[in-house]
Amino acid sequence: MRVYLCKRLRKYIMHKKITVHDIAKKLNVSISTVSRALSNNSRISEDMKQLVRDTAEELSYRVNGVASALRMGRTHTMGVILPTADRSFFSGVIRGIEDMASEHGYNVMICQSNDSYQSELKDITALLRAQVDGILMSNAKETLDFSHLDELIKQKIPVVLFDRVVYKPGISTVTVDDYNGAYRATEHLIEQGYQRIAAFTLLQQHLNIYKERLRGYKDALIAHGRPVVQDYIHFNDLRIEGGLAGAAHFRALPVPPDAIFCTSDYAALGAMQYCKQVGLRVPQDIGLVGFANEPLSSYIEPTLTSVDQKPVEMGRRAAQLFLEQMDDDTYPRAGKHVVLEAELIIRQSSLLKE
Repeated sequence: MRVYLCKRLRKYIMHKKITVHDIAKKLNVSISTVSRALSNNSRISEDMKQLVRDTAEELSYRVNGVASALRMGRTHTMGVILPTADRSFFSGVIRGIEDMASEHGYNVMICQSNDSYQSELKDITALLRAQVDGILMSNAKETLDFSHLDELIKQKIPVVLFDRVVYKPGISTVTVDDYNGAYRATEHLIEQGYQRIAAFTLLQQHLNIYKERLRGYKDALIAHGRPVVQDYIHFNDLRIEGGLAGAAHFRALPVPPDAIFCTSDYAALGAMQYCKQVGLRVPQDIGLVGFANEPLSSYIEPTLTSVDQKPVEMGRRAAQLFLEQMDDDTYPRAGKHVVLEAELIIRQSSLLKE
């Protein structure tokens, strides 16, 4: 397939980049005069400003925005690192970040670590080379060593962590209340009359969000006089396949659970698929609750009860903390910590009672 470029675009690509040197040479004036005219400096006459602008347009000169920004000490660019881009939760976070960034004249540069520690390090290096003003990040599953964050703090680079966070002086965080979200989800299953409530959680328990969700599940059981049965806690990758395998594991127990709190909607979807395969009815034979309130939750059959993580709001608040840190000299050195309320969205998969 042939691609035809308009004459103007072809001319722009084929010819060398025009600089202030070329404008100055054509007008036989100094480079500083051209620079001041282009920046609307009051020391330059209006006639000279207009002459420089006309010549710049004639030569197809384009301002080097990055160079100008660097001279000012800022590029007005936020660097964002995601663990994965294949979850609508993180898409929502990005939407919130971009909305807030756009409102304040910032651009957003996005990297994906694919839950790899080494990729996370490379992404940080790449963003710093691109001269971003700061970094907003959710840590990879593999990340156990956080010394790279210490280095960013030493360099006085603003850092905001969201969702998967670690608490360090100098770093701001935005999370949802994972503990209360899990507590309320488990309590809801108890209130619906389920007797043996199991849980899926992530194998990598060093991630604070999953540790808090498991703690909320256990505390809800204890508060309602229910035992915490270790056989009813299954650690997996929280993907659809993990949900399938986990549900099969529970079903093979001498006394299977009659409800599962899943710390991921995708694991809940896998569990629901398994139930359909073996003829278990949801919610009559087994209740299911997920976490994240992914869009799929309201479209599958039966619809899935889930905890809403407020991803767009999380993104907006993360970007807001970043902007405050950039513009407020009184911003606390210890950082700020925002915790969003987790909302339980009740749907068909857990409703035994009206």
